[in-house]
Amino acid sequence: MSLTFHWFLPTNGDSRHVVGGGHGTPATASGRDRPPTVAYLSQIARAAEDLGFVGALTPTGAWCEDAWLTTAMVAQHTERLKFLVAFRPGFVSPTLAAQMAATFQRQTGGRLLLNVVTGGESHEQRAYGDFLDKDARYRRTGEFLEIVRALWEGKTVDLRGEHLRVEGARLAAGPDPVPEVYFGGSSPIAGEVAARHVDVYLTWGEPPAQVAEKITRIRELAARRGRRVRFGIRLHVITRDTSAQAWAEADRLLAGFDQKTVASVQAGLARSESEGQQRMLALHGGGDRRGLEIHPNLWAGIGLVRGGAGTALVGSHAEVADRIKEYAALGIDEFVFSGYPHLEEAYWFGEGVLPRLAAEGVWHHPSEKGDAPAVRVPFV
Repeated sequence: MSLTFHWFLPTNGDSRHVVGGGHGTPATASGRDRPPTVAYLSQIARAAEDLGFVGALTPTGAWCEDAWLTTAMVAQHTERLKFLVAFRPGFVSPTLAAQMAATFQRQTGGRLLLNVVTGGESHEQRAYGDFLDKDARYRRTGEFLEIVRALWEGKTVDLRGEHLRVEGARLAAGPDPVPEVYFGGSSPIAGEVAARHVDVYLTWGEPPAQVAEKITRIRELAARRGRRVRFGIRLHVITRDTSAQAWAEADRLLAGFDQKTVASVQAGLARSESEGQQRMLALHGGGDRRGLEIHPNLWAGIGLVRGGAGTALVGSHAEVADRIKEYAALGIDEFVFSGYPHLEEAYWFGEGVLPRLAAEGVWHHPSEKGDAPAVRVPFV
């Protein structure tokens, strides 16, 4: 089976420097040089499509543009690329969300994937009018997915749950195909939700031993319910012709971190309720480059100024391909990558790493059965 690769749409703006944000922290102003216009995001999406990425993740939160609206517009400028739309179940009714997904599928020819984000920061949730605590939010997510999946199956749904209630809910027309559901969360209750409802469990880029532990735990929880779950990983990437060039780029990014910004972001993230975010923070081995290399070619520097995914694969194209195969050997089927800036890094990865994986038979271009599109020359 071919590995699956997704890219990222920076709906919070893009730059040749790291643009922070996420998990209740605002996007950092420094280096936000390319606004997230539909034109620019479409440029990234077309490049990702041509290079062989299956989909593109869009984030959710007050620090970025709305994922549903943005991807609906960008989809009009692409042909094959799917959109992994991040959304929070507490902000919209399950019936409306099921209807929105069905509409998206019909209008894009089935190019929607759903990334369910329960929400790890109570203060950010409250800004949207959601006052449940973390565990209650996960229980609501379970009820939400139970309703949505039943609606997608064409059922009429009556449910009186702890947090959600619907009567006579039904869709006039369901989605075709049914969108796959992606989901992440490191807490025990998150594992229960994943085991019961999701298609792909996502983890942030922790060292392989920690990722293996997560895979084993979620796989066992799903097996108890007679289900099988696939696994994906979310990482940044810096790949170059040589290892020295890649690490020089990591050093350049690190040199651009303002220490006041680092201190402010770290203080904010230290208050995070997200177990996954705390696991990311625990990976920081120090301020210098070597202290932040927490596994061969795995660099924790991004997490100094960015919430959420805070690690990157850094190395030569061959080294990055080797690390991908290392994670794949653990059971990771899907990789969600990003890099700064996202247009140029898509080409570095797509032209440097993917051909190596194709030559080894672990990846093929999604259009391989037809004529592969000509690779566009990037313009900025």
